Amino acid sequence: MNSRFGIYGGQYVPEILVPALQDLEREYLVARNDPVFLGELESYNRHYGGRETPLYFARRLTERCGGAKIYLKREDLCHGGAHKFNNVMGQALLARRMGKKRLIAETGAGQHGTATAMAAAVLGLKAEIYMGERDVARQRMNVFRMKLMGAKVHEVSSGSKLLKDAINEALRDWSGSVEHTYYLLGTAAGPHPYPTMVRDFQSVIGREIRQQLQAAEGGLPDLLVACVGGGSNAIGTFHPFIEDTGVRMLGAEAAGEGLETGHHSASLSIGEVGVLQGCKSYLLQDEHGMIHEAHSIAPGLDYPGVGPEHSFLKDLKRAEYVGVTDKEALESFITLSQVEGIIPALESAHAVSAGMREATSMSKDQVVVITISGRGDKDLETVFDMGVVE
Repeated sequence: MNSRFGIYGGQYVPEILVPALQDLEREYLVARNDPVFLGELESYNRHYGGRETPLYFARRLTERCGGAKIYLKREDLCHGGAHKFNNVMGQALLARRMGKKRLIAETGAGQHGTATAMAAAVLGLKAEIYMGERDVARQRMNVFRMKLMGAKVHEVSSGSKLLKDAINEALRDWSGSVEHTYYLLGTAAGPHPYPTMVRDFQSVIGREIRQQLQAAEGGLPDLLVACVGGGSNAIGTFHPFIEDTGVRMLGAEAAGEGLETGHHSASLSIGEVGVLQGCKSYLLQDEHGMIHEAHSIAPGLDYPGVGPEHSFLKDLKRAEYVGVTDKEALESFITLSQVEGIIPALESAHAVSAGMREATSMSKDQVVVITISGRGDKDLETVFDMGVVE
């Protein structure tokens, strides 16, 4: 398995973790070709996770934009409320196959932590979740869900008290417990083999889109849109279409308060190449390599880096990446709720904003597919407290 995407990726970790990563790669290479493992994963995906998720023609949203047909890939209808289920179930089954009894994970918005707690419960494993103190405060319901399902939640008070710091603490834990613990990483980033492995598990999104749109429209989409933090739902949407050069791919990053303000999470739009938490990719850093604090209204997007495959696709110009501000995401959050009765996660609202913007300028015989990576229940308190809905 190639550990790099062009110059990106790699395995920049303490020496103590190298054997564990090598074991993980060996086990995954066997498991992904094992009919028993794949059959069990498919069974959990279908009967426990609720796959396949619908591809919904958003008629009223299409009429609102006045251009291309807009379809929504409904990952918000996965068990647990987000695309995180796809990756977590695969990794949890892999952990059990490796004889690991304890799962650790990081989480920002709480969706990955929720999925990890869920998978641990159904497989009889122990789960411990690291979450930044600031994210705990704004995602109380997800914290409660994790605890309700038996997971232990560690509040991280170091650094910016956000996702980056939760990952740091999870890596420290793993360094001291590697013999009996599996680190269930939540996005398509980190040291090899995680970016490839997470992408493979998430590619069920794109494979389903291909089949479903073929049935609905008799062809492929003209444009795929997904939000990008670490980038797992986006790479899962994009990867099955990379060889289809007629399909444009657009990632929506968090431009926060505006790219010019410095308060954003747009690593691909204005970041520089560096190394963070195990891999080389585009990062938000200064001239001395010090990591900038990320910002987004969506807690799952406030990460100062991005998965290495997205960096590679950007350089190849195979995928485009644009910034969406907090204000634009909030407007799309409200629009989709009021026009289609679908409340998206604030992360997904970034993709909705970018997708609506593009659809408006496209012809009516073209098709846009927007991946709704998660549902917005977790963000209702945040939006309510902003007083934007009477």
